[in-house]
Amino acid sequence: MASLGIAVALFFHVLVFSVTGADSATFTIVNSCSFTVWPGILSGAGTAPLSTTGFALDPGASTSVTVPASWSGRLWGRTLCSQDPATGKFACLTGDCGSSALECSGSGATPPATLAEFTLNGAGGLDFYDVSLVDGYNLPMLVVPRGGAASGAGNCTATGCAADLNVGCPQELKVTSAASEGGMACKSACDAFGDPQYCCSGAYGSPNTCRPSQYSEFFKRACPKAYSYAYDDGSSTFTCASADYEITFCPKPSTSVKAAGGEYAMLAAEVSGGVASSSWTPPLSAVAVAVSATVWQLRRLF
Repeated sequence: MASLGIAVALFFHVLVFSVTGADSATFTIVNSCSFTVWPGILSGAGTAPLSTTGFALDPGASTSVTVPASWSGRLWGRTLCSQDPATGKFACLTGDCGSSALECSGSGATPPATLAEFTLNGAGGLDFYDVSLVDGYNLPMLVVPRGGAASGAGNCTATGCAADLNVGCPQELKVTSAASEGGMACKSACDAFGDPQYCCSGAYGSPNTCRPSQYSEFFKRACPKAYSYAYDDGSSTFTCASADYEITFCPKPSTSVKAAGGEYAMLAAEVSGGVASSSWTPPLSAVAVAVSATVWQLRRLF
């Protein structure tokens, strides 16, 4: 009888495993930049923290992190970090999480920062993932599913922003420092101006009232698959099933907007010279937005 019980238990374990997929995923984080990046990781509300929430990653190095099934959270890169020899406090000029330590320990990135966002084993058993510039930009980033199962609802598409936007960032959004020639980050219009029309808040807090702006279009043209503003779900959220994920900082080729035929540098100049008003009319393709319940859940976790 005991052996029968064990057999039944094993049968149901195999059945559950076959339906829900692997018990965990692996995130392989790669630094293809020519400088050190300090990744930060934040688990969503109600989701247990991972084994690490922050570490240093030298140029050309990679590390793997095991992520449990049904995990939700975000990952980003911190740059220009140092430790104060007098106080021992750790701080970064971009992407700082305010923990004063190498580990972020439950704190998120200070904008501007490029974010990779995940909800694993979400609706329909699918993983939902995106790269977001909604909080601004500090590093090129690419997310590539590995070994996932494409399905009718998901195609395991790579996504990200491979362009270097810091040099060509519109002047009113640019974050500069003596330590980074040409710019070290690019703010979102929300962070730069605090206007509800850019923040999709208040009277602009719905897909019907919050539209792409000339600033979000700068990000969208340079990085078509990345989130450029809060309701950019239709062209920026991707799905896969039972996949591992490779997250690369400064993927090759990582072309600056200044070097890319001048196209985005000219766009930045147009944006800076334009008038920031709600009367600006975006392309129709940018207006077509489909907000899914799962994406709403992902973005409300933080």
